[in-house]
Amino acid sequence: MSAPKHIDRRTRPWLLLLLFLAGIAVLLAVFSRSHPLPEPLLRASRWALALVSLVYAFLKRSLTTWIFVCMLVGVIFGYDFPRQAIASQIVTQIFLRLIKAIIAPLIFATLVVGIAGHSDLKQVGSMGLKALIFFEVITTLALLIGLFAINSSKAGEGLKPPPEQVQSTVPVQHQTPSEIILHVFPENIAKSIAEGQVLQVVVFAILFSLALGMLPEPKRRPLLSFFESLSEAMFKFTNIVMLLAAPAVGTAIAYTIGQLGLGAIANLAKLLGTLYVALIAFLLLVLLPAVLLAGVSLRRFIRAVAEPATIAFATASSEAALPRAMEEMEAIGVPRQIVAFVIPTGYSFNLCGSALYLSLAAIFVAQAANIHLGWQQQTLLLLTLMLTSKGVAGVPRAGLVILLATVGSFNLPVWPVYIILGIDALMDMGRTAVNVIGNCIAAVLVARWEGELEAHKSVSVEAFQ
Repeated sequence: MSAPKHIDRRTRPWLLLLLFLAGIAVLLAVFSRSHPLPEPLLRASRWALALVSLVYAFLKRSLTTWIFVCMLVGVIFGYDFPRQAIASQIVTQIFLRLIKAIIAPLIFATLVVGIAGHSDLKQVGSMGLKALIFFEVITTLALLIGLFAINSSKAGEGLKPPPEQVQSTVPVQHQTPSEIILHVFPENIAKSIAEGQVLQVVVFAILFSLALGMLPEPKRRPLLSFFESLSEAMFKFTNIVMLLAAPAVGTAIAYTIGQLGLGAIANLAKLLGTLYVALIAFLLLVLLPAVLLAGVSLRRFIRAVAEPATIAFATASSEAALPRAMEEMEAIGVPRQIVAFVIPTGYSFNLCGSALYLSLAAIFVAQAANIHLGWQQQTLLLLTLMLTSKGVAGVPRAGLVILLATVGSFNLPVWPVYIILGIDALMDMGRTAVNVIGNCIAAVLVARWEGELEAHKSVSVEAFQ
């Protein structure tokens, strides 16, 4: 415990200095509107703030801290050096290329493990069926709320594309219902992977998983072990790529400010506000009635879920909150066997916060590119997200993987994703916390439906360990 205290002693003065300089920079910026100040003074205050932020992040040694500091430095760099900021976009492009390389093997492997690995759902019986139905209903409602929110706020409209991207926008082709249905099914899986047709990859993975689950155990186990290893390797691959997340976020927002000016901040703020309003609406309109339906004390449930949700919000990782979420749900009366099945399964099949974000972000991309998606395209979009969001949980900014896959499938331009990347860390925190809350509610509801919720149980959390 001495190391963290030592680190705190080292970082606390820098944090206070950082806050002081931030206040000075804000006051100078506000004062300069009515009383023009020398530009060198304003620039010196901005870069003093940036320098202190970098020192604080270096001492803190936290990826989340680095991301927020890089966002701040990116805004300052893009404002003061727009030409160099535009050139720095190559860092963001490298990051997004590596993310695209992950998409097909990660989705394929995680879906195979998630489906074929749970081939004993027949033994689980009604509990598994009820959980999966709840997962699909809840994620569908989240997708619809996200779709309604972004269509209402129109946060992407009016965002001017970079000059070199104006001609690169590819309009979405209007397809007949039969063509839409036919397009879902792959004719060549290698071709589907090469063309980024992620929905076709998902359909192939689902059918392959069902076939694998039908094999006898001696023949099923080697392939399942291979895909389990592949899935774990791809998650490690993702963690390596995410080391580029902080500089990629910084250069993305620097590029946005340098190319589009500070006006783009208004669209980003509107998008961020739309997401959090939609998440709050989802909590109040969907998850709150689900808690009341379960018949547990609302105050008791909030107290139990507060810590796991806070961990998920702070780390932007569902995995970080998993142990505590399982402990707290057992402590309020959910039997251990239900907790052990529902919450880990929900981490693959019940990403309600991520689903809401994905529908919202995908339509934002279309709005920013001035591309109108009709109801047929939006319906297919919901179906695509409903399937592709399964299985890629637990890793910070995993939603970015699905968003890029969806953008590619609908021939939408990538440049709005650069803009979203600038605030993706802020969006990831909220959606991850909602993911954890949704899975905790699922465990309570399934226990209630199975008649095994012990309403007055009070278990010490140490008993779970």
